[in-house]
Amino acid sequence: MSKTTFYLLTDTHYVSPQIWVEGDPINGRERGDQIALKATPQILDAFFEKILADDEADTVIFTGDNVNSGDLASHEEFRERLTRLTDAGKKVFVISATHDYCGAGDDENTFGACRYTETGTEPVPFMRKAGLFDFYRDFGPKQAISVHRESRSYVVQLCGGVRLVMIDDNGNGRSHCGLFADGMAWLKDELRKAKDDGDFVLLATHHPVLPPWDVFRHVADYELYGGYRELMALMCEENVRVVFTGHTHVQNIRKFTDDAGRSLYDVSTIAIANAAGKMRRVTVDTEAATCDIQSIGIETLPGETESSFEQLYYLNFPGIVEKMLPLGATDFDAFLLLADWMVPKEKLQKHRRLIPFACRKLQKLSVSTVAKLGGSWKTLCPAQRTAAKQERVTDVLFGVLRHIYTGNAPFPPDTVENVVVSALAARADRLVRRFRIEAVQKLIPPGSSLCEMAQDFLYNTRTGDDDAICISLQD
Repeated sequence: MSKTTFYLLTDTHYVSPQIWVEGDPINGRERGDQIALKATPQILDAFFEKILADDEADTVIFTGDNVNSGDLASHEEFRERLTRLTDAGKKVFVISATHDYCGAGDDENTFGACRYTETGTEPVPFMRKAGLFDFYRDFGPKQAISVHRESRSYVVQLCGGVRLVMIDDNGNGRSHCGLFADGMAWLKDELRKAKDDGDFVLLATHHPVLPPWDVFRHVADYELYGGYRELMALMCEENVRVVFTGHTHVQNIRKFTDDAGRSLYDVSTIAIANAAGKMRRVTVDTEAATCDIQSIGIETLPGETESSFEQLYYLNFPGIVEKMLPLGATDFDAFLLLADWMVPKEKLQKHRRLIPFACRKLQKLSVSTVAKLGGSWKTLCPAQRTAAKQERVTDVLFGVLRHIYTGNAPFPPDTVENVVVSALAARADRLVRRFRIEAVQKLIPPGSSLCEMAQDFLYNTRTGDDDAICISLQD
């Protein structure tokens, strides 16, 4: 077989209907997240329908945070759903991650499995880290050609000429997330075996090896794969070109090239429980030595007619922020209901006059005003000036916000929005340096600037398309 096709899903964050009832506790928990917790069963079912309709793809891969808070009810229902795939003839390979267990002294994991009642929460049975391997044994370890039991990692043969190493994060995001010394020795040995047999190797793990944005590594290095520098060096040395990751909930494809010109790609996939969630459809062609990656989302939830995006986007963080601004200007009480997950109502009440005034001013603020503040107004041509006068700053803000998790931000260098924001960031850079504003300087990666950081959020500075790419498996 010269080709194999598989689907990859991550951060399903499955929440069983058994562990919540409608009320403020579950709705408040959902508002403070980036995912639609209550709809996770319907979201997963919708993605599974697409997978089951694809006769060409014979494998489905899950890279962790399969459930949201480590409770046993969600694990049991998630595993039951996996059998739908295996009963249909699909091979299913699973690893776990930070949300899949409750620490209870195992490590620094502080997740507490609970049921959301009408007025609060109550504890429920939960999964310990030590139980994950046996619980999901039928979905990966049982089919493996090699297993590293201590880390729960394993290797499977996807087809003749292609191996997949599923690296189970051996940590929780606050301590070490990755392989310890014995696990790295096992991985190196498995890569040597694959090389001796002439097989291509793909890696999959939960935490990213390359950050979604440069600033991420600088301010949240602990959220990356533990020992990512060592893993990057090993991948380049052994010509392992692709690692599939998740965790950040960001649709992102990044490339790294070392000093010897050897490169690797971190293909990070958005959480499917996001309003714009997607899965990757991957085809590896051993004769052409290529890994072709496409992305597939869902249009509607089962039994619904409204688009899944419109139905889910305004449930949590990005959509709520977008909804809050007009409410802040026109309906302060409704604004309070949405904003209390960020700031206590008591504090907001103290600014009952100021907040509506500020929201109205921000809504009216045009891009042309920012252009003048940033010093780019004189550089704009007449057509650009007209566009800048007509566009609101909030349009740009929400345009960026909608793409924080979905990737492929909409403002490339030749757009008015990019020119104006870049000039404003460049002026801010000068002010930060001149007045030595340490609080801001600490956020800027060494050798970078606010202007360069802004580019990451304005357009795809990475590989050109966060949804699709064809990667050569040979340097």
